[in-house]
Parts: sequence; structure tokens; C-alpha cells
Amino acid sequence: MCPQAAAGGRRAASRAPGAHNVCRLLTRRAHGFYARDAGVAHRKNLGLLRKILCQESTKFKNVWTTHSASPIAYERGRIYLDNYQCCISSIAQEPRILYQKPKCSKSEKIEDALLLECPLGEMLPSPSDYKSSLIVLTVQNWLLRLSADSGEILEKIYLAGSCCKFRYLSWDTPQEVMVVKSAQNKLPAAARQAGIQQSVLFYLAVFQVLPLSFIGMLEINKKIFGNSVTDVAVSNGILIVMYSVGLVRLYNFQAISEQFMEQPFDLGHEFNWNGQVGVVGKYPFGLPCNIKITDTPPLLFEASSLENAFQIGGYPWHYIITPNKKKHKGVFHICSLKDNALAKNGIQDMKCCSLEPDWIYFHPDMSGRIIHVGPNLIKVLKLKEVKNNTDQMEIAEDFTIVANRENSVNNAVTVTASGRVVKKRFNLLDDDPEQETFKIVDYEDELDLLSTVAVTEIGADGRAHLDFHCNEHGILLKSIPLLESWDVTYSHEVYFDKDLVLHIEQKPNRRFSCYVYQMVCDTAKDDESSSHEKTERVFCKKGGRIFECI
Repeated sequence: MCPQAAAGGRRAASRAPGAHNVCRLLTRRAHGFYARDAGVAHRKNLGLLRKILCQESTKFKNVWTTHSASPIAYERGRIYLDNYQCCISSIAQEPRILYQKPKCSKSEKIEDALLLECPLGEMLPSPSDYKSSLIVLTVQNWLLRLSADSGEILEKIYLAGSCCKFRYLSWDTPQEVMVVKSAQNKLPAAARQAGIQQSVLFYLAVFQVLPLSFIGMLEINKKIFGNSVTDVAVSNGILIVMYSVGLVRLYNFQAISEQFMEQPFDLGHEFNWNGQVGVVGKYPFGLPCNIKITDTPPLLFEASSLENAFQIGGYPWHYIITPNKKKHKGVFHICSLKDNALAKNGIQDMKCCSLEPDWIYFHPDMSGRIIHVGPNLIKVLKLKEVKNNTDQMEIAEDFTIVANRENSVNNAVTVTASGRVVKKRFNLLDDDPEQETFKIVDYEDELDLLSTVAVTEIGADGRAHLDFHCNEHGILLKSIPLLESWDVTYSHEVYFDKDLVLHIEQKPNRRFSCYVYQMVCDTAKDDESSSHEKTERVFCKKGGRIFECI
């Protein structure tokens, strides 16, 4: 859940009229026009990068590729392999290993990770705090803070013993407050048959980051929240509890921690808790469960939605749900958070006939807009006041992006060479592989570009291209072909990070591939290498790993 507050003014300000060309911007920067404001200089630099990126002569070249038997992760210019034991810089044109650790044992396996970046304008206790670090959670309930560039352990916190298994990391407030969530507690079958009851479903540990400090740990107990709880999360100061019947309930997490906290604790300090004496965050005691919810907290909001799908955003605040019946799958209702009133034109239904459903979410650019993605259509919607009725909002279309299906033929009746009329007994699905279909939609906030990945199956191979659109009007600015074949039955992730494009693919039998593209100037040689023809590849070995370089 990511509230999209009224920051439309920020978008408008960033697109103020009177933009200069690249040469003039460079001249003004050289003359020190932006010397007094680093933020202005940074925005101008990103504006220059956007202009260069969108030029027709700018290409993206697949510079190297690697494969792995374990999942591959990407964070801010760093590619992590072998369960975060190997880190590779994606910035260099050749693979450069930042660090390579020995293979870890199963007991040291990393379950989840978050990138932690230094906040601006704050004094921090340690010099290492000013550099990027990685917060990782191990299978044995250790929370580690690692240097993002060397893998060195900077901090080490033991969470809990065998009473629970922590598995997930997430942000309550990005780069400020972090939440560690356990897997759902389930008794063994033998214990259930013996009549043993398990009342605690989840544990949540909450931390302030940089410097890392313990806020509190709480348990989600079915005696308080009910028997049908299936999941829980903390986001933007809200405790979100989800139920098997599609119900979603919201509570004020800060009010809960203030009302039910029994005693605050500091990491590294000795404590005496329930007869146990130990050090907070040290083995074997870990962290005390110091937030004990003894009564049902005041309910902020409640909604029923199919598969617990629930989002809040827009300005004024609205939420998106799907009516809690299977026949309504693919139908989205946009309602006012203030009074639950359905917005005018607030029922969005693309009526797709496809294997994969369409999806909808609030635009991450904080404009309050909504993005609705179908197989061949992307709608960017906006909230606006109803004419002559300022109390009601309506959903209006800001712009649309349509897949290129000019060459697709889907005639219901065909005539053979002999003149025989043949009628088709079926129609193609909206996401049929032979038609261009949208698979990924993302937003690059620093360059203010909306990116889309569209795929078409040509013969036995699938071909994909990454397109950049103007975030304000949806105009196509750049299209980048991805050279590798794209199988729609595999899992794919595509990252666009300034001058870098990264494609991570998961194949059957836990085979993973990572394709790295970098922005280059156009030459005749580059033109040839950017085609789908086979190019010369050189295999090199670094740190015991084989890379394909072009």
C-alpha cells in the first residue's frame, strides 16, 4: 500500500516550460549557474541524460550475459548471485566482481534482502553508515547489515529462537522504518490431532534504520484478530490484516505500539524479561516481544475484496478493490476513502479474454493517477472533480498506450485455394503469443519515463522490446529491442536504471540468466550488433564464473 499524496505539483514543477537544449544546459552548468543548489544541478544532469537517451542515434547494446543455478537479484547497479555471496557491478562494460564469498551452508542461507541507502543531511554514528549497505535475513533468524561493495558484516542482530521463523523484509516507511515478518506459525499434524492449540499466527519486528534501532516486536494472535487471518503487513504506519474471506482491516500501528508497549528496549543493552536475562539482539535471547496486544485495537477502515486486493492512493484519497466474487475478477471499483462512495466512471473493466488477468495500481510518480494494464492496452487514468459537484470525483482518461497489432489477422471465415469456405470455431485470446502483448509496465522516477515491455511470438521464438514513453502524455520516445528470445511461459524481470537495462529470466529446473544492456553511441558496427543476427561472443572466466561478453 503506497499512498500517492498530492505531489502533482512536484511533477508539474519538474516540467516547467522553457527547457534549454543540451548544449545550452552544459554551458550554463559550466558557468556555475547551479553551483548553489546541488539538487538543481542533479535534476539538470538527469534532464541531459534523458535527452541523450531518447535520441535516435542512442542505442542499448547487450554487453554481457551470465547464468546461474540460483536466483539473481539486482539493486542499484549491483547484481547479486549465489544467494548474495557474489556481487557484480553492472556499470562496467565488462563484468567486474565487487566481492565473492565462499559458498555458505544451508544454515546461513539468506531468505530476503533490502538495500539501505544513507539519508541526506543527517549525522550518523559510524563512517560506514554513509555508504550503501544491504540488510539481509538468514534462515537462522539473524539480521545482518552488509557493506554493499565488499560484503563485510557491519552489524549483526539475533531476532529470536525456534519459537518462530522470520522470513520477510519490507519497508514501513522507505529507508526509514523496516519490518521483519515471520512465516505463519503452523503446528505439526500430530500436535493438531492431539488437540494442541496455536494462537499466535505471525510475529512482526520493527526497526528504525541508520542507525539501526529496535522499535518493538508484536504478535498477531487469533484470539485478538480472529481465526481466519491469512496474512499481515505494516505499511506507511498502518497495520494491515488480511482474512481468508477477502476481508482487509486497517489499524493505526503507531497507536498500537504506544498503547500496548510494555517496555522499550535498546539493542546491545542487558535486559531482564519474563525471568530471562540477556542482551537485546544477541544470541541466544534475541529480541523481546514487548508489544502485547491485549484487546482489539480501534478499526480505521475495513473493505472486502477478491483475493484481498486492496490499494490506497490518489488525491483526495481513494481506494481500489475488486468485488469479492469470482465472477467479478478483472473488474475494479475506485471508491472514496472518505465515504466509500464510488467515483463517477469508477468501475473499470477491460473485458479481457486472456489467460493472464489485467492489473491496476496507483501511479508511483505521486501524481495521484492510476495505471490500468491489459494485454493490448494501457490506460493512464486521473481523478478530477465532477462538474458542478465538487464533493464527487470522476475517473477520466489521461492517455492510452496501444500495442502494435497492425499485422494481426483474426478472420472468423477464410476461403481455401479451391474456394471452400472454412469457419473458425474459436477466436484468439487477447494475450495470444502471436499478437503483441504487454508484459511489464514500470516507471523510472529519475528520468520521468514510463517503460513498457511488449512481446510477440515469431515462429518458435518470442521477441520483446522495451519502450520508453513520456510520463506526462504517453508519447513513444524510444524503443529498444531485446536480442535474446523471450519465452512467455518463463518468469521475467526487466530493470531500467538510467543508462542500464537488465533482463533477468528464470527457466525451468532453477536455471537463471541475466542479460546486461548499456547505452552506447550509434556506429555502423553497433547497428549490426543490435540486430537479431548472431553476434560474436567471447567467453571469459572471472572468480570461477563464466560470462558471455560481446
